[in-house]
Amino acid sequence: MTAIPRVALFCETYHEINGVALTARQLVAYAQRHGLPLLAIHGGKNKSRQQEGSVTRVELTRGWASVGIEADLRYDFGFWRYRNKIREELLAFRPDAIHITSPGELGQLGVYLSRKLKIPLVASWHTNFHQFAARRLQKLISWMPGRVSRPVVEWSQDQGLKILLWFYGFANVTLAPSVDQVAWLEEKLQRPSFLMPRGVDGELFNPARRTVSDGALRLGFVGRTTPEKGVRLLAEIERALEVSELSDFRIIVVGHGSETAWLKGHLKHGEFPGVLQGEALARAYANMDLFVFPSRTDTFGNVIQEAAASGVPAVVTNEGGPQHLVIQGITGRVTKTNQEFVEAVVVLVKNREELRRMGQAARDHVAGVSWDAAFSMTYAAYKCCQSRAAQEYVREKKVSADNVAARGVIGRPRFPA
Repeated sequence: MTAIPRVALFCETYHEINGVALTARQLVAYAQRHGLPLLAIHGGKNKSRQQEGSVTRVELTRGWASVGIEADLRYDFGFWRYRNKIREELLAFRPDAIHITSPGELGQLGVYLSRKLKIPLVASWHTNFHQFAARRLQKLISWMPGRVSRPVVEWSQDQGLKILLWFYGFANVTLAPSVDQVAWLEEKLQRPSFLMPRGVDGELFNPARRTVSDGALRLGFVGRTTPEKGVRLLAEIERALEVSELSDFRIIVVGHGSETAWLKGHLKHGEFPGVLQGEALARAYANMDLFVFPSRTDTFGNVIQEAAASGVPAVVTNEGGPQHLVIQGITGRVTKTNQEFVEAVVVLVKNREELRRMGQAARDHVAGVSWDAAFSMTYAAYKCCQSRAAQEYVREKKVSADNVAARGVIGRPRFPA
């Protein structure tokens, strides 16, 4: 591999408001800042090809044969029509590695082309799709008795996980957002796995952006309002606060999704500004006093870091990535059950001084977090991917390392005609 790896990034989501899209945009920006050669192929609303410094961005549209997954994301069953176009882009760019970010349309094409063109493959695990699907199925069949629905949901989650592990097994190297998940992937796949944390913009997300001073306490949630995020717990929090004779509070729900209508009908203290970006989002964070994130499926939780940079402590669950972003009792609370979650919120709401102290500690905790530091680990994974691919080639073909180098496996990969 060359000193600076040439990477082709395949990402289904780029412009959308979610953690994967944010990470993809930040990776593109990182490559531009440092003059790193990167080919980014992603979905979007307009077909285009743009050269931005050292980065080439190719945007492809989804067609009529697509179905909605989220309000702003669709799956196109006819996306393979772009196979030859993407192949041509790869042949022209000559990447040292392909990086896929999900098992979606582009992820599938990334696997196919990595094998067809013999390009090492890096796969990053951002989303627990098996858990997402199981929770949505649970909502869909909630009318069934628990003794019937529970085994069905558990079976679907187990099968979904098997499919995901099979798909990620094609990668030479995997990336994951938490130390626990890195270890889990290495155990399951017997492949090297690297930590791929995420950064936060401490200048944009800043307590100085607070604009409210009316004395009302504001709880906040930012993200998709979908079943896997556990957002219906916000209604239980509201009831608990009312039982505790607290009335001067707001529950700010930033984002949109299938549960928004339900929340609007069940939260008397709810405010719904919708999807926010940039400075509007930063002000929304800074105006919160406590961030509540009841998801049990998130692999990381960018929103936890954004809230922390804004001086806002968080209450999270002990499942998934967010638990690793909160220091218990210092920058927030990590809870085991829904009841414990609600109780933690009520206790903190009653103690404004502790909220203030935790908010300052949360800000201090993320002071050294940066996207540059995060992506330096990602580029180490790209380099490992190439050497791993060469090692596997040597083992499978039983040839010497010198012979492999001579045939082009080490250094620049071969490109069949």
